[in-house]
Order: sequence, then structure tokens, then C-alpha cells
Amino acid sequence: MRSAAAAGRPARSRLAKPARRTAANDAAPRLPAGQPGGAPNDPKLDELRRLIAAKEIDTVLVCMCDMQGRLVGKRMTARHFLENHDEVHACDYLLGVDVEMQPVAGLEASGWERGFGDFSIRPDFSTTRFPPWVPGTALVLGDAVDKEGRLVPHAPRAVLRRQVERLAAAGYSAVMASELEFYVFDGGWKEARRNGYGRLAPDGFYSEDYQVFQTTAKERLMRSIRNGMEEAGIPVEASKGEGGPGQAEINLLHAPALEMADRHVVYKTGVKELAEAEGQAVTFMAKWNDRAAGSSCHIHSSLWGTGRDTPASADPKRPHGMSAVFEHWLAGQMALAREMTAFLAPYPNSYKRFQAGSFAPTKLVWSVDNRTAAFRAMGSGRSQRVECRVPGADVNPYLAYAALIAAGLHGIENALPLDPPAEGNAYLSDGVPEIPTTLRDAAAALDGSAVLREAFGDGVVDHYVRAARWEQAEADRRVTDWEVARYFERV
Repeated sequence: MRSAAAAGRPARSRLAKPARRTAANDAAPRLPAGQPGGAPNDPKLDELRRLIAAKEIDTVLVCMCDMQGRLVGKRMTARHFLENHDEVHACDYLLGVDVEMQPVAGLEASGWERGFGDFSIRPDFSTTRFPPWVPGTALVLGDAVDKEGRLVPHAPRAVLRRQVERLAAAGYSAVMASELEFYVFDGGWKEARRNGYGRLAPDGFYSEDYQVFQTTAKERLMRSIRNGMEEAGIPVEASKGEGGPGQAEINLLHAPALEMADRHVVYKTGVKELAEAEGQAVTFMAKWNDRAAGSSCHIHSSLWGTGRDTPASADPKRPHGMSAVFEHWLAGQMALAREMTAFLAPYPNSYKRFQAGSFAPTKLVWSVDNRTAAFRAMGSGRSQRVECRVPGADVNPYLAYAALIAAGLHGIENALPLDPPAEGNAYLSDGVPEIPTTLRDAAAALDGSAVLREAFGDGVVDHYVRAARWEQAEADRRVTDWEVARYFERV
């Protein structure tokens, strides 16, 4: 990753630490109008007003990110948005449901017992985009705020904001990048569902990693994604084929953490919408088929000063070209890798990707430019960075980035030493920690993490531990096609 201008940051808030912190009472900063998330004089709001007056925009899509990393919100008429753009009301269950939009029982912040009241989405006009694949529409991301105007602490964007602020207080900023892989299928989602997802046809026949001829077949879709994202303010570096038939990857240009997470969620939704327009379907499942390569979301991170152009990751005089503080950053991520895995691999399916010899890691080691390790140090000078190879394409970027920043900051604050790098085939490493093999194990590790509880607040950790255990329980009680085929006549 090359240098990137630091994003504007909200004013740092003092976060109280009561004896028992919950998702409801974790001290959350207020987000008044005039602060990021509600600035009435933002240049992008002025541009939006101009486009509405010119009849070029008639719909404003106001969104937030839910627990699963999906965009949720409302399509507002342009007129009504201009008259009522400070806050958009929504049901608080949006941060308390599973992937099927079923309420997760046992959450302290949301549930039938609390009556599913409202919170609001407060637009952050700095995120305003005009996705060309949705004509006449402006898209604005926002923050979930309660009735007192405070950030909802367990909202993914708020979780990341808090860690960005903590890192800034230590004198640093993080630049991140997501490398999302996905599979393209012939036929749309309706066709796939009508067929019971049993006759899925990938748009490809063999491994197309870096292949040009095979990827030309889907170039109409890939070109529309590349160009559409560029027009929507999401810079793209390149696209390429990946290791599975029909699998693709598009590399997005790095950015400050919050901006990069915003780009990630808009990009992911846009890819699905553009595929649908072409009569195709895509999936970001970590492992859609046990015989196919998994889909990853490698996350790159580098450290910068709080200024716009002050790299802090590199020191050419030190081993591997890494600065001392960047060694602590990586050491912290290594130290908390098991504890933060639930934020990097959030579903039971995520863990089926971790197979030896698959280019998905199994051992929690770091190395220098070695794709068999969980953390790959790479680049030099201004591009010095570390790639976390644990997350799959199903990851929520706000939560994953927040966990990586919190872990890195833990390493910096405690000057954690970095172990020597692994060499050779890391899958064969003995006597080293391993990535949890189930969401059940990962949730237990997160539940017991004193460091992440201190960084995120007990309420936030409890919220996501409960959600993870709910998702695992949902998977545990299902009968799969594999079980029927294996046991039907043989037991």
C-alpha cells in the first residue's frame, strides 16, 4: 500500500468505564449535528442539493451497516430527504437479528422484552456517493444513534470509530485495504433459489488464477464493476481470476480505516446488484463448496502518524524493514489472533475454509512474503504493511478492522516483542497456536478476552458472543444434504 491521505476524524471522546459495561450503558459519545455524521454544511451535501435541484437525483438511499456487514436503510424521496435529513428512524432490531432477519434471543440491547423501539441513522455526508448502477440515486452512509444522539455502541461503524479514536490518541492512524474474492454463477439468485441451490453453475470450468482467456468470458460483468466503482468514488486497482472455477478478485485501493470499511460494504452490495443486472449471481460465502477454493478477504494494514503523510511502519535499518512500533503492532495482532477470530470468521461456514494446502491459513504464525502463514509481512518503505490472511469474504469489515486495530494497539501499548518469522510451509509448523476450528471455539475465545473487553466494552463483546453462539446453534440443529447422502441407507 502506498501513502494515503488520512481521513478526517471525529473529536476524541472520553469513554467512561462503569463497573459493569453493557451494550446499553457503555459510554457512547454523542454525535450532534455539526460533527462528522451530521454536518449540515458538508460540501457533499451542497453537491447533493444541487443535483436534486437539477432533477438529476430523485432518490436518496440512507444506509447503515448491520451486524452481518450488509447495508440496511431506507430509500427516501429527494424532497423529503432535504426537509428531514438530520436523522432517519429505523427499528433497533436491525442490530439484533441474524442473517435471516430473525431476532437473536438473549441480547441485552435488543429483544422482545425491550419492545424493539427506534434508533436513528444519522447521515455522514462525507460518505455521499452516486452509484451509476442505480440511476437517479444518491447513497449516504450513516451512524446509528439513540434518542439522546449517542452512538449505539454495538453498531459496527461505532465499534470501528472507537478504535480509530483510540489509535489517534496514541499518535497513529491505520491505513487498510480489503481484497475480496467471490464466485460468479450463471443465472440469478431467483433461479438458484428455485433450484434449491442444488444445480449451481459457476461461470468457469477450471482454475482461472491470473488467467486472461477464461476471465474474458465474464469481462462484461467485471468491467461494469470496475468502472461502476470508480464512478462511485471507490478506486479500483485491478481485477483478476482466482483459484476456483468462476472465482474472481477485485483489488480496491487502500484508504484510512473508516473510509476503507465504508468502501468495502458499498462495493460488496454493488457487486451483487451489478451481477443481478447481468442475469448472474455472486456469492461471498467463505466456502460455497467443499471441493472448491474458499473466498478470502485478506486485510492489509499499515501504520501512519496522525499527519497526512508520515509513514510509521518501516525502518530500513531494522530486520525485515519493519519499524519497532510496527513490530509491536504485528505482535499484538499475533497475540490476540485467537481471541479476535470471531470477528474475522463470523459464521460456522467460515471455518470450513481453513484447510491445509488451500492458501487459507491454519497456523497462527507470521512470515515474510509467505502465503502459508496467517500474517504475511510484505512491501518496503512506504508500502511496508502486514496482510492478515484469516478473514473470509463473509467478514464484516468494521468489526474486523476494529479488532485488528485494537490488537495492534495492545501490542504498541505493551511493547510486545515479535517472535521470529516462520519459514517454509507453515501448514507443517509444530508447537504453534492454531486458528480456532469452529465458531463455537472462537466465540469462547472472544468471551474470555480481557483485552478486547477493555477495548470494546463488555456490552459490545457480550452482544457479538451471543450472536455467534446463536448462529452456531442454528447450524447445529440443521440436517444437511451431506448427512442425508451419507447416512440415509447406511445406518
